[in-house]
Amino acid sequence: MSEIPFTLDQLRILKAIAVEGSFKRAADSLYVSQPAVSLQVQNLERQMNVQLFDRGGRRANMTEAGHLLLNYGEKILSLCQETCRAIEDLQNLQGGTLIVGASQTTGTYLLPRMIGFFRQRYPDVAVQLQVHSTRRTAWSVSNGQVDLAIIGGEVPAELQDTLDVQPYAEDELALILPVFHPLAKQDTIQKEDLYKLNFITLDSQSTIRKVIDYVLTRSEIDPKRLKIEMELNSIEAIKNAVQAGLGASFVSISAIEKELQMNILHRARIDEVVVNRTLSVIINPNRYRSKAAEAFIQEILPEFATNRDFVLPPRSSENNRKNKAEAKAIAEAEV
Repeated sequence: MSEIPFTLDQLRILKAIAVEGSFKRAADSLYVSQPAVSLQVQNLERQMNVQLFDRGGRRANMTEAGHLLLNYGEKILSLCQETCRAIEDLQNLQGGTLIVGASQTTGTYLLPRMIGFFRQRYPDVAVQLQVHSTRRTAWSVSNGQVDLAIIGGEVPAELQDTLDVQPYAEDELALILPVFHPLAKQDTIQKEDLYKLNFITLDSQSTIRKVIDYVLTRSEIDPKRLKIEMELNSIEAIKNAVQAGLGASFVSISAIEKELQMNILHRARIDEVVVNRTLSVIINPNRYRSKAAEAFIQEILPEFATNRDFVLPPRSSENNRKNKAEAKAIAEAEV
């Protein structure tokens, strides 16, 4: 091929269709008309001389060629974004963007406070917080869509050689009870008391539920013996249900600080048992690390770390020059 047979806009459209599942929803997400999206796909197929979608059916199903182009297209778009951010970085934190990822509980209760501290120091930096499952967050860090992330689950095995994973803090999973529960009057309860309680949990297929079950098992508490009274789809719903007297639950201590201060939930302590999980910071050491990301890592993360050994090495100027050059070369090739 003497000329590149696609444009960045066409790759963005292809990615949007893959994410949204239909031409119409992709058009809505890009704020363009559906006929414009259809025309771009037709032009792309003609330029590539392949069929990218199976016509028919209610959902936009990609052909093998479509999936192949999407795979490379996402890498190209990611490098283009990285190039723009590297150029923004020259402004020395007088602009630019920081993208932080987090798993559900961490992103809901811990990261907003950390980002607040960062924004006080660097008000000109735009900050984005992406909250997803641990698996999706890890992949976002791996492919460069996210600068760094704090997660509470395990990094997928296929990414463990790619990402730098550093234990960051211990997050206690606290047992919460209604304030009027009989056990709330005791200083501590026994492990066997747990099996007499009615529990409210997240859905059994949720990532957080699986993490909690794993941590309980490690603490010699059998999740299978707990009587599950109700399954809900959010931590906030669980807290409200416990407050209403519908049962007990294990939740992150960071999720109940306000409720404990207001004395609307009781935190029960289990005799000789502390249920902890480890939060980790993940970065991709092979990706460009902006000055904004570096400032967050070196100035903000240590403020909240409970692991005394936590340290992420500062960015390497040599590696960053190399990464900038590679990103620039890709961008120039695309032009």
